[in-house]
Amino acid sequence: MITEGVQTAFEEVKSSEQELQNMVDAIAQTVVVLGPDGELLHPNRALLDYTGLTLEELRSDFHRRVFHPDDLAEMRQRQGISRGLPFESERRVRTREGNYRWWLISYRPLRDGEGQIVRWYATGTDIDDRKRAEERIGKENLALREDIDGASMFEEIVGSSPPLQQVLRQLVKVARTESTVLILGETGTGKELVARAVHKCSSRAGRPFIRVNCAAISSSLIASELFGHEKGAFTGALQRRLGRFEAADGGTILLDEIGELPSETQAALLRVLQEREIERVGSCHPIRVDVRILAATNRDLEAATEAGTFRDDLFYRLNVFPVRIPPLRERVEDIPVLVAHLVHRYAKAAGKRIREISKGTLRLFQSYEWPGNVRELQNLIERAVVLCEDETFAIDESWLKRPNRAPGRGPSPVTTLTTALLETEKAIIESALAQTQGRISGPSGAAARLGIPRSTLDAKIKVLGINKFAFRRA
Repeated sequence: MITEGVQTAFEEVKSSEQELQNMVDAIAQTVVVLGPDGELLHPNRALLDYTGLTLEELRSDFHRRVFHPDDLAEMRQRQGISRGLPFESERRVRTREGNYRWWLISYRPLRDGEGQIVRWYATGTDIDDRKRAEERIGKENLALREDIDGASMFEEIVGSSPPLQQVLRQLVKVARTESTVLILGETGTGKELVARAVHKCSSRAGRPFIRVNCAAISSSLIASELFGHEKGAFTGALQRRLGRFEAADGGTILLDEIGELPSETQAALLRVLQEREIERVGSCHPIRVDVRILAATNRDLEAATEAGTFRDDLFYRLNVFPVRIPPLRERVEDIPVLVAHLVHRYAKAAGKRIREISKGTLRLFQSYEWPGNVRELQNLIERAVVLCEDETFAIDESWLKRPNRAPGRGPSPVTTLTTALLETEKAIIESALAQTQGRISGPSGAAARLGIPRSTLDAKIKVLGINKFAFRRA
């Protein structure tokens, strides 16, 4: 039978317990009261409001409802409690909106007069901004290393031809926005260089620039490379790995050779463009990313959509602001300055003094079609500088000729086609000059009739050896 004194003491303890709970509920900071062995006794009102969960929901499955699946550290918590000493733990806590934020959980024991632990108090402090800042710094360091390792083969955009200047005017306008840019151009035209220029002129210039060559990664690994993977997501996934999108968070990602992206990864990329969320391979938890997407390709994506090899909805998302990089044969007037720039660079690297560039070499360069564009020009100049033995830069004319066919098989079809194209181009220009009596500029001039800038027509007349004065009236 319970005596009146025991009953009174019980009521006092109960009253004190209730008063303590009321005090805990009044604290604005999230607090959880745990028993001596770590069992949940009372989550305060601040935690209920933060998570949007009821008291019954928290008591039924506290850890799985509150913490991120990757941070379920019940065992570590129990180990800390078993030692009886204050400890801390960093975990992601679920918000009422279903997102997760990083919290620092501090565990402190409450002891009675005999030194026995009667309660544990766990208080939470939001450290999400600090954690994300730390992760951003780590990503930027990673991006810097990748930037150094995979630096662009060009130091700057060189040239002043109208086609190139038109591209630069477009870049200045779009760089200041957050629009997705689709960079189109043949191999070797400098698409990556253009992407870097967009990034450097944008508000994200101080953030990472990450380049991914979609054609260089196997289709089985591309999703993991872009979005990351969880430990055990597939054979060989021994630990969690951040993807390129997470590494580019806050900055810019260039998806080079986007036309080579597998169809299943195209669907995932479409979600990133629409929702700004990714999911690591092996995970079902979305991760928000703040990344500007630039894409580049030398393929005809419109033709690929018609053929069914590229998603049309993804194409429309990427094709917000298309920029076409002109091939070198369309900016012939830029060749002399490009050659001078590259000769100076490679001569300096090789410790050589080159004072002059052969005019014959420049003529050869300007009459060549450059199927490999600026990259081919760069490689050829580097080779010539290495072999150069005096202060005049020149090349062997045979370097610009394609290999001949076997004896007895006639001329190379490629050489024949090139010659035919040059002859056709010359005939068209001469016809336009004849119709305009040799006038090149102005609304009724040959350049306007041909639909090309005057400077381009002047360069072509020079290269093709056309006498423009022969078409003027006496």
